[in-house]
Amino acid sequence: MSEKNYILISATIFSLVALLHFIRLFTHWSFQIGTVALPLWGSLLGLLIGATLSIWAFRMIYDWKTSH
Repeated sequence: MSEKNYILISATIFSLVALLHFIRLFTHWSFQIGTVALPLWGSLLGLLIGATLSIWAFRMIYDWKTSH
C-alpha cells in the first residue's frame, strides 16, 4: 500500500469518526460501557480531534498532489 492510499484511508476513517460524534451530539444519544455512562462532552472532544486529524490528512493529500 502506498503512503498516499494510507493517508486517504486514515482521512476517511477520521471523517467517519467525527461524523458519528457529531450525530451523537446532535441527537443526544446515550452511550454506556458497562456501568459507566459516557458524557456528551466526550463526543465534543472526539469531534474536535477527529475533524482536526481528518482535515490534516486531507491537506497532506492535497499537498502531495501539488508537489508531485
